[in-house]
Amino acid sequence: MEKLIATFEDYSIFKADAKCINELSQFIVVENYKHHVGTVEASQIADDIADVTKEELALYGDNTYIYIARDNQGKILGSIRSFLWNRQSVLPLERIYGINPLEAIHSDVKYNYWHVGRFAIDSTSGISTFTLFKSLMALAVQPIVGDSDSYLVAEIDCKLLKVMNALGFETNQLGDSLYYLTSETAPISSSKQGIMGFYSKYGYLCGVA
Repeated sequence: MEKLIATFEDYSIFKADAKCINELSQFIVVENYKHHVGTVEASQIADDIADVTKEELALYGDNTYIYIARDNQGKILGSIRSFLWNRQSVLPLERIYGINPLEAIHSDVKYNYWHVGRFAIDSTSGISTFTLFKSLMALAVQPIVGDSDSYLVAEIDCKLLKVMNALGFETNQLGDSLYYLTSETAPISSSKQGIMGFYSKYGYLCGVA
């Protein structure tokens, strides 16, 4: 089920649930290959799609927020996902980099960790990827901003990380970058305070309807 969040001239943003995960996974993997490799072979990406789908279904819970941008014909243009970590599930951060936030940041029970990931945009859609990025990211970090003692944790494409920092994020790299889903990706964290440099400028995008 998808709930309409925001409407623009050429696209709309929806909050989705677990029923969209298979479609979401396919979009994410295909766009990563298109953007970083240039070609997409069905046999080449099938395993990646299956792996992403399996992981997202395992991590999905009551505090999961999936946002999908669709054009006026219903085609996915962009996506992002955030969820509140239950401190038990294996985060992609730990699976890929061996980094556990309880060891790398804080172990105190008062701190919450929100994982943000599965960001992808169809750069061939003709719609500004910069504008779409700001809208999707503002929605993804909104629950983190509303959580008093919280951190964002993520695996971010290194080029995208530069964009995030330029837009006001203050991030801390938790380890060396690795290649994941076709691009060089860095493990990062950002405190609620570190997010506010971005959110204070673009948080209004969450309220566009």
